[in-house]
Amino acid sequence: MSTAEEISDLLVSNFGTDPLAIAPEVPLHQLRLDSLALEELRLLIEDRMGVDLEDVQLTSRDTWGRLVDSIHGKVAA
Repeated sequence: MSTAEEISDLLVSNFGTDPLAIAPEVPLHQLRLDSLALEELRLLIEDRMGVDLEDVQLTSRDTWGRLVDSIHGKVAA
């Protein structure tokens, strides 16, 4: 499963996000991810993918594509 698929799966299963709403240009706030939800998602990603995201800084104004790129960079490293 790709990084994007892993994160999409977490969003759908844990936050009830509509899979059709997930696209690279979509801001995270449009996926109903506020700062608290982003922190919860970060912890879920760390547990599931075995990466440390402490230094990844994202806000709800960042896009889905930026989130995936940030995580992918950590997974590839």
